[in-house]
Amino acid sequence: MFTKQLFAIFGDPVSHSRSPLMHNCVFKNLNYPATYTRVHLKDGSKLKETFFALDLSGANITVPHKEAAFEACDAIRGFAQKVGVVNTIVNENGKLIGYNTDADGFMFAIKEFGAIKNVLILGAGGTAKALAARFLQDDIQVGIINRSQSRLPYFKELGCETFTWDSFKVSKYDLVVNTTSAGLKDEELPAPKNIINAVLENTSFVADAIYGKVTPFLKLAEEKNITYKDGADMLLGQGVLANELFVNSKLQKADISMFMQKSFEL
Repeated sequence: MFTKQLFAIFGDPVSHSRSPLMHNCVFKNLNYPATYTRVHLKDGSKLKETFFALDLSGANITVPHKEAAFEACDAIRGFAQKVGVVNTIVNENGKLIGYNTDADGFMFAIKEFGAIKNVLILGAGGTAKALAARFLQDDIQVGIINRSQSRLPYFKELGCETFTWDSFKVSKYDLVVNTTSAGLKDEELPAPKNIINAVLENTSFVADAIYGKVTPFLKLAEEKNITYKDGADMLLGQGVLANELFVNSKLQKADISMFMQKSFEL
């Protein structure tokens, strides 16, 4: 008899998260003995103790705790080592093992845009770190724009062109990505409107890491007839990879993908 495993997503906010629906759809349809829930975590430094207090087998981490999740892990594997950002944790015999499935999930999401050579990322948090490193891996030029200077040295060192709102100079882009939480709970844009307008007038495609709503950023892109995507495909891509890690490859990736995709119809 299997012990039923418990998985969760940690974030602040987290009530909007589709992750429980996605993973539970897989577990239920493939008769895997597990369930998945949400944990509203205000303080990222409490992640490890909360994880063990809930007796979790694994977790996903969303904003703003992806860097805190890296610190909470006993070991880091794969791409997460490179970026210092973790969005998936697996409990291996009482040790927390950290992974990053965001970046590959995003590459899956933008495949249909074709060849991308030049990207501008709005924001400089955990998601931006993962995406910037992943783009650079594929020899894609990366620009980062953030409100303040404090988080930019990391990206400069990585090989990105960096700007604050005050120092920004627009170029031509294949893709502009919003990784900030602007528009998630409000009607804010990720940067002042004059910057966003200039950027949108110089890009072929737009993507937002936020899913489940057309953010003000995407509305502007729509008004300018720019092809855009919200974060749903990125969410699906990273979710499939995370689920594979949760079940230790006991389920087929194609089956995970199929039922996770179905959860978006619910």
